[in-house]
Amino acid sequence: MAAVDRGAELLLRVLESEAPVGLSELAAATGIPKSTASRLVSALERRGLIEQDGERGRLRPGPAILRVAERGMLERNVIELSRPSLDALAEASGETINLALAALGGVEHVAQVDGRYFLGTGQWLGRLVDYHCTATGKVFMALGRSPLPASPLPRHTPATITDPAALEAVLETVRDEGVAIAVDELEQGVAAIGAPVYGGRGDVIAAVSISGPTIRMTPARIGELTPVLIDETRALSRRLGHREQGELAA
Repeated sequence: MAAVDRGAELLLRVLESEAPVGLSELAAATGIPKSTASRLVSALERRGLIEQDGERGRLRPGPAILRVAERGMLERNVIELSRPSLDALAEASGETINLALAALGGVEHVAQVDGRYFLGTGQWLGRLVDYHCTATGKVFMALGRSPLPASPLPRHTPATITDPAALEAVLETVRDEGVAIAVDELEQGVAAIGAPVYGGRGDVIAAVSISGPTIRMTPARIGELTPVLIDETRALSRRLGHREQGELAA
C-alpha cells in the first residue's frame, strides 16, 4: 500500500501543478527518494496517467487522464446543448426521445424526453443496451464509434440480426442513408430510428433516437419522422461546432 500511496501522491502533484513539473521537484516536494519516485513515475507513464513534456522531461497529465476529463466535459456539453432538439423531436413525434453515447459495455443513454402517450417505451436513462440490435447502436457501429461487439452476437428476439454478414449489409445502408432503424430487434413491439450527432472535428460523438411501440411506429410513420430526426441532429451538430462540407463557420 505504501507504493500505491506514493504513486497517488506523485500523480496528484502533477495534476495540481499549473505547469509541467520535474522529477527532482516531485521527489523534493513529496519527500520520496528520487530513485523511488523515478520508478513510480515510469509506472504512471506506462499507464498513460502522466507523460513527459517534450525533451526537457518535465511531467504533465497523460492521455488517459485527459480522455476521462474530455469525456466528462463532452457529456455535460452535449446534454446541455441537446435539450432544444430533444424537446422539438418529442413535440413533433409524441414519442420517447433519447440521447446516447458509445460506451464500453454498450450504448449508454444520458438524456431522455418522454412522449405524450401513456403507452411508451419506458425509462432508458442509465441503461446500457447492445449495439447490434438498437438504432443508436447501429449508428455507432456504422460510423466506427463502438467497441467491438461480443461474439457471437446475442439474440434478444427472433428479429435480432446475429449474422455478421447480414449486419454489415445493414450498416452499409446506415452509412449510405445517415440513419438507422431497429424494429423488434431489442424487444418485440419496440421500434426506433437513430441518427448521428457530429462534433467540431467531424467525428460522431453521440446519437439521438425516436422510439415507440410498433403499433404507432409503422414503416410509414418512420418514413415521416426520419427527415425530422435528421434535421434536428444536424442542428445539434452545428451547435457543437460541426460544419458540413462546403458550409462556412459562422
